[in-house]
Amino acid sequence: SSQVCGQCSGPQGKAYTNFDAEHDALNIETAIKTKGVDEVTIVNILTNRSNEQRQDIAFAYQRRTKRELASALKSALSSHLETVILGLLKTPSQYDASELKASMKGLGTDEDSLIEIICSRTNQELQEINRAYKEMYKTDLEKEIISDTSGDFQDGSVIDYELIDQDACDLYDAGVKRKGTDVPKWISIMTEQSMCHLQKVFDRYKSYSPYDMLESIKKEVKGDLENAFLNLVQCIQNKPLYFADRLFDSMKGKDKVLIRIMVSRNEVDMLKIRSEFKRKYGKSLYYCIQQDTKGNYQKALLCL
Repeated sequence: SSQVCGQCSGPQGKAYTNFDAEHDALNIETAIKTKGVDEVTIVNILTNRSNEQRQDIAFAYQRRTKRELASALKSALSSHLETVILGLLKTPSQYDASELKASMKGLGTDEDSLIEIICSRTNQELQEINRAYKEMYKTDLEKEIISDTSGDFQDGSVIDYELIDQDACDLYDAGVKRKGTDVPKWISIMTEQSMCHLQKVFDRYKSYSPYDMLESIKKEVKGDLENAFLNLVQCIQNKPLYFADRLFDSMKGKDKVLIRIMVSRNEVDMLKIRSEFKRKYGKSLYYCIQQDTKGNYQKALLCL
């Protein structure tokens, strides 16, 4: 009687209301033992629960069966569906940590994935990812990235927290804090740093200024420069649009990227990503996933 996920009737990052971890764990156990594996039940349960609820299910499952849910599902499932489901079982910071690890494995670094994760996570999320990474791999994330990459991250630090703080403070001092804006100072900070760095600066700025970056620009700058700044900040702050573009690009057989975004943004900003996607590309993300994938793998993605 497992509820079938209709047109994404599943929770948009919302907890399932009549949640019962024991009951779910039992149903998953039965589904795994079924001849040929009842994938549909597994998909329906795990994609319709919040991450926190999935952690509870995993705990209940292990208590019941004396076996880890992740390893049981790893044996029961295969291919892309396995990747999605195992991803859903990790906490957000464990998931990001494992994706970062995977992007640095073997020959050459998948710098796109590295940049996607590091640029789009907040400062607080990055600290949690750092902790998870240390716990899981007994090594320092920053050190690994630096030893593994060339170029982009080679200046000794992936995320220069001191410079982020300094720039945020300088933007405030040169603008809202004083009479008349020190425009050259603003221009130099806004144009000389990477998108990734600026994202963190704008995030940090909020702890100095009573106004966020967009409000500050409207107060402090006028004319063409105001428009240029506003565009830059909106572009940098519009993560849903960034992910919509990444998703569109992933439809050409880049399942790894597709899976990562669907799993990692599912409880964050998936509704916004969907509307940006539709606005820009004229068709729904749902439709594109239907065209591009099949089977229970497709079903799992559509439920997210």
